[in-house]
Amino acid sequence: MTNKEYICVELENIELSFLDRMVLNIPRLAVHQFDRIGIVGRNGAGKSTLLKLMAGHLKPNKGIVTRHADFAYFDQLNGEDDKDTDTDYALMSRLSIPDTSPGKFSGGEQTRLKLAALFSNYHEGMLIDEPTTHLDETGRQFLMEELTYYYGALVLISHDRYILDKLVTKIWEIDDGNITEYTGNYSDYVEQKELAKRQQLVKHEQYVKEKERLIKAAEEKMKKADKVTQASKRVSKKEVKAKANKMFMTKSKDTGQKGIERAAKALEERVSQLEAVEAPKSEHVVRFRHSGALQLYNKFPIMAEQLTLKAGDKILLEGANFQFPLGRRIAITGANGSGKTSLIHHILKRGEGMTISPKAVFGAYKQMEYQFTEGTSVLGYMKENSAYRESDIRSVLYKMDFKGNDLIKKVCDLSGGEAIRLVLCQLFLGRYNILVLDEPTNFLDVFSIEALEQFLESYDGTVLLVSHDRAFVERVADDVYVLENRKLKLRLK
Repeated sequence: MTNKEYICVELENIELSFLDRMVLNIPRLAVHQFDRIGIVGRNGAGKSTLLKLMAGHLKPNKGIVTRHADFAYFDQLNGEDDKDTDTDYALMSRLSIPDTSPGKFSGGEQTRLKLAALFSNYHEGMLIDEPTTHLDETGRQFLMEELTYYYGALVLISHDRYILDKLVTKIWEIDDGNITEYTGNYSDYVEQKELAKRQQLVKHEQYVKEKERLIKAAEEKMKKADKVTQASKRVSKKEVKAKANKMFMTKSKDTGQKGIERAAKALEERVSQLEAVEAPKSEHVVRFRHSGALQLYNKFPIMAEQLTLKAGDKILLEGANFQFPLGRRIAITGANGSGKTSLIHHILKRGEGMTISPKAVFGAYKQMEYQFTEGTSVLGYMKENSAYRESDIRSVLYKMDFKGNDLIKKVCDLSGGEAIRLVLCQLFLGRYNILVLDEPTNFLDVFSIEALEQFLESYDGTVLLVSHDRAFVERVADDVYVLENRKLKLRLK
């Protein structure tokens, strides 16, 4: 059997540009028969574009894409949600897909329907783009089980690090149009990146030390040459004439001086020939502290007593009692439709049955399409809506991938993903003391999620968040509540 038969899809000499920007530049890339590959990169780096190239939905400007296997393609944003006659009804039942028109489905129901269609038939390879965006824990568990026992090539884009850890054995990182391959799952990839960073720091320190040594040695040589010159000038004509070997001594001194100068110049040349090693980028840590006017003193700024919450005729919570402590990061989890979003909306509007601290100032991130209408710049918008120093604002924006010319981009021209990242920056730098975040990781890449985790670690206020992202919740939440069977219960760690 030739090596070619083991390859499912092959990309050679690929160049793909949008306008004047090189999105992908791939000398060669291949997916083999049983590869399990996770693709990571910033939003807009070209992850979905790469998957579309492999699926045949896009053609490159240059190069060849060769498919040797049958691939299924799952695109979260694809609007094709009609029920396929080939969809396995047992899978539809298992995923609790309603027997109604798909046009009336929620985002989670549409995703589950597409997953049922994806797994109803066998394919030699699967190209899957962000399958977990609208899935609750049950849907994620179904996806994990199906892909764990899937026999074929898997290429997966996901911002869910738990899924990347469990399902893939290789990471493709897209950065500036180039793809770097790392062996292992997402945690292994992070470890390799950290190791490379540490090694770069050691090499940088060695470079700086050697450069300083050579410069110092060159300076000492030049000083020595200057001393020889000065000594030569101090010798009087009488003393020179008194010496029988006058011509010889003058020549000897000149030769010694020039030799020292040549040695100094050789050292300077060695300095210029040293291969420069830049220091790894150091991170400016921002502490999100509140002004005195925003300080809360209630031990429990959010409380509920005998709270009953309904959505139409459906009871979501019945006789619930809870107290959310000051300064804690509190996660609310539960199945889709259990009432998580309804509960935080009820808290935000200080609804019946709630006792909220009078000094509470909520900053909220909601599941919605964010679009700005202002003509101000990104940096200008943040300066208008924050009391922090400009250096802190720039640092927070940088962590959320607003760099260089992004800072002068008008907020009304931001894409949906950029608008979401800007809203999150503004919340942490804004004049609030309680943050309420409803599924904040849904449309972020893994790097922005990790930046968000750093923000939460540095935030002094109280945080209430809803998330299905297991890795995110495990990293940031002090307390985890589960909403099920009309009750809100604290999950014991």
